[in-house]
Amino acid sequence: MKILLIAINAKYIHSNLAVYCLRACAGEYREQVEIAEYTINHQKEEILADIYRRKPDVAAFSCYIWNREYVAGLIRDFHLLCPKVPVWAGGPEVSYDAVRFLQEYPQAAGVMAGEGERSFRALAEIYAGGLEAETELAGIPGLIWRRASGEICENLPAKQMDLDEIPFVYESLEDFAHKIIYYESSRGCPFSCSYCLSSIDKRVRFRSLELVLQELQFFLDAKVPQVKFVDRTFNCSHSHAKAIWRYLAEHDNGITNFHFEIAADLLDEEELEILAGMRVGLIQLEIGVQSVNPKTLQEIERVTEISRLAQRTAYVRGGNNIHQHLDLIAGLPYEDYESFIHSFNEVYAMAPQQLQLGFLKVLKGSKMHQMAGKYGLVYRQEPPYEVLYTRWISYEEILKLKGVEEMVEVYYNSSQFANVLEALEQCFPHPYGMFEALARYYEENGLRGRNHSRMGRMEILRSFAHEVDAERGALYDELLLLDLYLRENSKSRPAWAKDLSAYREGFREFYQSEAENHRYLKGYQGYTSRQMMNMTHGEVFFEDVLKTGGALPCRVVFDYHSRSPLTGNAAVWVLAGGGAQVFEC
Repeated sequence: MKILLIAINAKYIHSNLAVYCLRACAGEYREQVEIAEYTINHQKEEILADIYRRKPDVAAFSCYIWNREYVAGLIRDFHLLCPKVPVWAGGPEVSYDAVRFLQEYPQAAGVMAGEGERSFRALAEIYAGGLEAETELAGIPGLIWRRASGEICENLPAKQMDLDEIPFVYESLEDFAHKIIYYESSRGCPFSCSYCLSSIDKRVRFRSLELVLQELQFFLDAKVPQVKFVDRTFNCSHSHAKAIWRYLAEHDNGITNFHFEIAADLLDEEELEILAGMRVGLIQLEIGVQSVNPKTLQEIERVTEISRLAQRTAYVRGGNNIHQHLDLIAGLPYEDYESFIHSFNEVYAMAPQQLQLGFLKVLKGSKMHQMAGKYGLVYRQEPPYEVLYTRWISYEEILKLKGVEEMVEVYYNSSQFANVLEALEQCFPHPYGMFEALARYYEENGLRGRNHSRMGRMEILRSFAHEVDAERGALYDELLLLDLYLRENSKSRPAWAKDLSAYREGFREFYQSEAENHRYLKGYQGYTSRQMMNMTHGEVFFEDVLKTGGALPCRVVFDYHSRSPLTGNAAVWVLAGGGAQVFEC
């Protein structure tokens, strides 16, 4: 007997925590449960063939908004190949509309709705134990299933689990090489945001700290690159968050990064103090702002004190040791185009490392889904159920926001053009106006929908900057060079960059001195001056792009062995007076 749990992930680096929890909770039937993970980038034919070759006796698919249509096609095709193999589905995308799903896909035997661990354990017992399926299925909470006659039966909901009952799923890390590790220390959310399914389960359950700390130590000992907590609001319990953050700070291995989704306005002084003392890059924070419009926040039942959130994120940013990712959602009630611009500019002013401009997804089972008529909320009828327009914002305006989203993702969130964007902002009444104008420039010049290289993106930004502000063209050129070499030792020098042949001898003398003494460039011991010259980059700036206030022209060396753990930027050595001074930007 083989029960195959199938996960279709968005990217290769992702893993599906849910299917591993199901297998871990299968008890004595665990050895008969196999996991197959794929991505939506695989060809369906390849996945179908692989599932078929595995010869499952039962197949179960994990369903989310990003893979529902993909999974549906696989269920239909697999049933044609193996009509006698029962096919089950589970996950948030089918849990709240299970009957309709089974009506739409008669090839499926049933759905495990909501928390599936207990339901799956009982299901495994039926199939692996050779029990009479139809008789036994009727007694398993959490199942919506189909009788042989075609009748669809809805069982009572499954009871919520004590999280300590779920075994640790990462006994071995062999299956997770080169992947993000997902970890869950709590389920549920105390808040009632109307667009979110987590609001349905207001009872927050925590895994005991004793277990959590033991399991986090396992990750630390294994030196995994990243652990991503899937807790909906990690810091809703101060004692829980503080204990975990203190432990990570005290047991830091210098390598592992931990990701948390938090409510920044809940951070208290003690938590801020703990965060301030952490290693650069030890943790990163994802913070959902969604909107700064008070009426919008009230309508979606999101309890957020924006002024306190801004103050808390500013404090964290001041420590220069923690990556902050702030989120906005377009298409919320009472948020028109001008209101969203205001929300964008307010959040942009908080200077996060990343600003995610997302679009409302109308999830089945959410209050937003129930209120769609009241809001004039029209959304795509296929996953991901994204907003098309509302009473307050038109489809044309949504399309404008889509263009801005692309520009923010390419030019801001990549952190590859930070210095030139900072200067270019001065030409516009507000930051949103800059990204809107840049999106329009892409549209008018037929640049959208193409795969541009980083150098191609830089050339486009340069043309845009020169068109907007021709008088400062030389400044923009040098800022673009600064941004380019901060991130990579590019051997493809732009055609418009200044000729540096007159300065080569001065750089050569610096590298010869370093080869003898290694006073400044650390980590290059054993390399010749020529090798160090190739491993770093020497540049001359004729504008004060580093804002050092020193003499111009300014000779600098980009040191790629010494990078900021927060930004990834190379350290910059400013050469002057026969010496060098490090400058981070």
